[in-house]
Amino acid sequence: MLLLLLAAAVLFAFYAGTGQAHYRRYGLITLKWTLIAAFAFFAVLIVEQLG
Repeated sequence: MLLLLLAAAVLFAFYAGTGQAHYRRYGLITLKWTLIAAFAFFAVLIVEQLG
């Protein structure tokens, strides 16, 4: 997950440096899927603690 967050940060830095919109779009997609994966991971941990 940390590598995906780092990748999103690099993509946003590329967007800030170049102004090309496709870097921002890829950064947002990467960030979205990273957050989905993090929520799923922590949901599994919570379910395991309850059961």
